[in-house]
Parts: sequence; C-alpha cells; structure tokens
Amino acid sequence: MPPPPPSTSPQLSPPREPPLTARQAERRRRILRAATALAVRGGYEAVQMREVAEGAQVALGTLYRYFPSKVHLLVAVMLEQLQGLQEHIRRHPPTDREPAPRVADALTRAFHALQREPLLAEAMVRALSFADRSVGAEVDQVSTATGQLILDAIGQSGPPTESQRAAVRVIEHTWHSALVAWLSGRASIAEVRADLHTAARLLALP
Repeated sequence: MPPPPPSTSPQLSPPREPPLTARQAERRRRILRAATALAVRGGYEAVQMREVAEGAQVALGTLYRYFPSKVHLLVAVMLEQLQGLQEHIRRHPPTDREPAPRVADALTRAFHALQREPLLAEAMVRALSFADRSVGAEVDQVSTATGQLILDAIGQSGPPTESQRAAVRVIEHTWHSALVAWLSGRASIAEVRADLHTAARLLALP
C-alpha cells in the first residue's frame, strides 16, 4: 500500500508546535535515536514501544505522551531524517545551472542516503502507509519537509509560482512512490533515478 498522498500545497515552514523545554527536547531526541537504532537493525517490526522506552531511558507512559503510537514515532523519525538531508543539501547544494537537474540531483542524493539503511527506510515508509487521520499533522510535516527540499534545490529567491507548486506536488508524489517501489523490489535504483529526473523536468514546463 503506498504512503498517503503528500499535502496539496507545499508550505515553506511546517506547522508550529508548542515549544519544548531543553529537558523535554533532549528526552525527545533520545526517543528518536532509540527508535532509529531499532529500525536500522530490524525494520518496522523491531520497533517495539517498550524497547524504545528502555533504549531512551524513559518510562513507557512518558514515551506514549510524546508519541501515542509506533506510527506516530516512526513518522517523526522520517521527518528528522528528511530535515537532516535538507541541512546536508543546503550545505552542499547542487551546482547545475538549471533547476530541473538541481532538483533531480538533490532527490537522488536523498534517496541514496535512505538506501544506505534500507530497514530504516522500510520502517518509515510502512509507518506512512499505516498513518490514519490521527497522524495527519505529522504526515503533513513530512510532506512539507519533502516539498521544502525540492524548493531549496530550485534555488530561487522569491516564492514559487503556481506552476512550480504544481510541479513540486507531482515530483513529491514521484519521490515517495519511487521509494516504495524500490523497497518492494519493483524498481531498480537506475529506474528510480530515471523517474526522478523525468519528474524534475516538469519544472521546465511553462
């Protein structure tokens, strides 16, 4: 089952959440690190909430206050991974003169980063697939981060045009679908790369 469709209009910033104290933020980071480590070793099934709580050294009830379910938790892990990719690409931006190759380069690099930990990628994508309306805000944040990665690669100073926004939506859909197809063995890495380049060329359309 493919992940839920990305948001209909990419935003430049994710929805605001109540600020965490320094102690709460550190506790949340420990939880995400523990969940990531379990997913890297064993994929979706290995991420058990009790083991996450033990790895993060928090009470199980505390874990559920931060993340009501494993799906909430793994969608948050995916958001963290995308934000890390976004920061890396901002530090090392694509250098092509045209926006379409820049976007294809950025998304290919993001894909290769996820490819290095296939069990983690599988766990995150499965969580997106299982997400219902209760995880809608978190899924929207993942969509926003993916859209922002594309907008950053475009590299223009002003806001995107309506045609660019439409292209970003299609490119975002393609990126998520290509990731699912690769994880399920229905697409090779070369096919994923070709699909990303094809979708990115939508940016050159009027």
